[in-house]
Amino acid sequence: MLVEVEDLRIEFAFDGRVSVPVRKVGFRVPENGRVALVGESGCGKSLTALALGGLVDRARITGEIRGRPRIAYVFQNPMQSLDPVMKVGAQIEEGMRAGSRPDRLRRVAELIEAVGLPPESAKKHPCELSGGQQQRVMIASALAQDPELLVADEPTTALDVTTQKEVLDLIARIADERKMAVLLITHNLGLVSAYSREVYVMYAGEVVESGAVAEVLAHPRHPYTQGLLAAVPRLDAPRDAPLADIPGTVPPPWDWPKGCAFHPRCPKAVAACSADSFVRCPLVQP
Repeated sequence: MLVEVEDLRIEFAFDGRVSVPVRKVGFRVPENGRVALVGESGCGKSLTALALGGLVDRARITGEIRGRPRIAYVFQNPMQSLDPVMKVGAQIEEGMRAGSRPDRLRRVAELIEAVGLPPESAKKHPCELSGGQQQRVMIASALAQDPELLVADEPTTALDVTTQKEVLDLIARIADERKMAVLLITHNLGLVSAYSREVYVMYAGEVVESGAVAEVLAHPRHPYTQGLLAAVPRLDAPRDAPLADIPGTVPPPWDWPKGCAFHPRCPKAVAACSADSFVRCPLVQP
């Protein structure tokens, strides 16, 4: 197993109160695995992924993270991640750990070619590239670190549908070529079905359902997973059919509801769901 997380808890103290955006999270990423963390914004997905690389500051972190592979990140907004005043080639080279300057420049050229960018891209600034090209630069920068695990955190945000597929296909192809594991963070279950083998559904800082992608998508048990799937638009739906959604919003991490955190939004909630003795949704019990 490349990475195994057990009972991960991340808490912050501020303004006299404690915020716990991640609690009791557990998941595994096998070698060359394709794993997805799925959920709405505010569910703790990105913070969980950052904890794998030790990138969470000013927090109390408990639980276990077994396995410390080389990790590289591709974030959702490349324009915010790339330095606007550095040329693309210099930013890719910055992540290289060793080698002479000629060797590093040769490697930069190879990485730019590997992600499908023209050679002259190395001499351009990020603002001279399209959003899809910028994301390819981010992928090249990540690959410069020779990672064993690539964390792709909403890597297609703000990209058009065609470019989204190109970027995700690129990540999948390079991961297969390099025998690299991928942890995909997304709210889109449609992407999960095409690019992941295992899925962990997160809500309010917890994993509420997990399993093989095919099984979870075909037979979702937790009402939250069912709601996420129902919200995916269908091409065969009538044009005048209303778009499905999940009423309400994710609560703040300093005020999680008692019992099942999803029960205030859940159409199947019963009295036991809000009890202090609540342990796990009976619908997903094995």
